[in-house]
Amino acid sequence: MISKTHAFKFNASFINIMSKKTFEDLIKEVHEKGICQECGGCVSFCRSAEYDIIGFKDPYAPPEYIHKDQCLECGICYIICPQTHILDDELNKTYKFTDYNSMPIGHYEEIYSCQAIDKDFLEKGTDGGVVNSILNFMIEKKLIDGAIVSKTYAPFSREANFAKSKSDLLQSSGTNLDISPQLDGVQKHSTYTHSIPKLNRYKFNKLAVIGTPCQFNTIRCMQDLGVTPSENIEICLGLFCYETFIFEKSQIEKFEKEFKIKFSDIKKINIKEDVIFKLIDDGIGEKIVHIPFNHLKKYMRPACNACNDFTNIYADISFGGLSSPDKYTTVITRTEKGKKLFSQILDAGILKCTDLDSKTKKTMIKLISEFSQSKIQRKEEFMKNIV
Repeated sequence: MISKTHAFKFNASFINIMSKKTFEDLIKEVHEKGICQECGGCVSFCRSAEYDIIGFKDPYAPPEYIHKDQCLECGICYIICPQTHILDDELNKTYKFTDYNSMPIGHYEEIYSCQAIDKDFLEKGTDGGVVNSILNFMIEKKLIDGAIVSKTYAPFSREANFAKSKSDLLQSSGTNLDISPQLDGVQKHSTYTHSIPKLNRYKFNKLAVIGTPCQFNTIRCMQDLGVTPSENIEICLGLFCYETFIFEKSQIEKFEKEFKIKFSDIKKINIKEDVIFKLIDDGIGEKIVHIPFNHLKKYMRPACNACNDFTNIYADISFGGLSSPDKYTTVITRTEKGKKLFSQILDAGILKCTDLDSKTKKTMIKLISEFSQSKIQRKEEFMKNIV
């Protein structure tokens, strides 16, 4: 449904596109080329979503027609897809972004390296427990009713979850995994979380969303067009994302043999300059293994090759482990809303931030830029072979 207050956004060029492009075109131009990132925007924001016109028959494959004969052919699904790039100019203007060559990490206000004061969030957090600390602050201050977060059920297996309390947030952290019972029940393991479809269940709440670059690209398109329930998203907290990993059961055996790591021994997964595995070791107690990204290429979701956004340029605040020390989170404030919220967080004293001089900040930005440029180059090479 289109909000009346945003109806003016549908200018003549959009209407022209909408009259010509449908989900059928999305299938041909995106799905069949293998570049669908499965963000779920086309499914969740379909004008007839309640009638199941399109949907995920397979949660690990692009969406499909369910009731094709009832499609309104309105074109919204085509416009909001992050792979059609229809609204790029609009979004780049709004979020002060020019291009990846001059701004590889996107527009930003400030960069920090922080960790949670709360011991529970710090212990269970992937890096410094910063994101959950911010969410808990917003929930306690009633700035939001809850948050769409990612809950880890097994190594490389996550699902979207709604959190409205500290207890919910701690359970969603899921870094200390008791995963042996789940391994047989999970047919596929993926680090990708379908957060957007979860929005429809809580469309009358004021929400925070934790998501990847492709998800926020879609959400920002929806907010730009004023399509329900995008107006209920209060804040977008974006994660750095180099790639998503996905495993069939047969690949688990290959992975275990190649890296001499048993899935049942994985206690925690972290991502900085490489992928870090903390393993249960009966003889030692805990063992840490580092695996470079390029060694995990065969386990990467192919569509990730078609994305060039590493730092989540359309988020209000971006977060990642890269360029910060162990147990610290790199925080990049981007929008005025994000800057204002983080100022409140710092004033509340719930985070400990390191003092960063100009040289240290420059080093951090350089490293993040290098990863961003690597992802940009990867897409350029990949797209040369896409017909």
